[in-house]
Amino acid sequence: MKKIYCAFLICFFLFGCKETDAKLPFLGNSQEIDGKLEYPKIKDFTLTNQDGKFVTNRTFAGKIYVADFIFLSCTSICPRMNIQMTKVYEVFKNDPRVAFLSHTIDPDRDTVEKLKQHAESLGLNKHWQFVTGSKEKIYDLATNSYFTTAYPDARDRDGYVHGGSFLLVDENRHVRGIYDGTNPADTKKLIADINILLQDL
Repeated sequence: MKKIYCAFLICFFLFGCKETDAKLPFLGNSQEIDGKLEYPKIKDFTLTNQDGKFVTNRTFAGKIYVADFIFLSCTSICPRMNIQMTKVYEVFKNDPRVAFLSHTIDPDRDTVEKLKQHAESLGLNKHWQFVTGSKEKIYDLATNSYFTTAYPDARDRDGYVHGGSFLLVDENRHVRGIYDGTNPADTKKLIADINILLQDL
């Protein structure tokens, strides 16, 4: 009995430490600066949200946030992405340390007013923002900051090609995870990974 109890304690501490010490990777190519590894950060941006207010990197200072790139007239993956993002939002909607940022890749049609109507139709609080800006700025952010894709394509039935990923960003503007926004299993992993990052806040 004593041996079994000791084995139990060893397993408890091994697995307990493993879960507590879990760390997420930093995505992107690192550079050594002054003897320290530095990882890519989300570039500075200024966009406009559904309330007509400016949203910048400072809006998310000290917070973890989940970003994606969508457009309201999308008939392919966006509706499925919205379902999965809503699941994540429902878990963290009352936690001020977690935010959500959806960029429209069709700013010509997705006006501030339409983004407002969309957000209100979902019954969202201030922690989930929909933003618009110039196409060039949004496409550059998608490609060069968030490791995803967004560009117009006349061959596509909706006129745009975009990655269906959710991007997990930590409080220091580092991308820490990329998840398939149409896959319920990835949604569960995203929720678990947000909880890992919250341990360090």
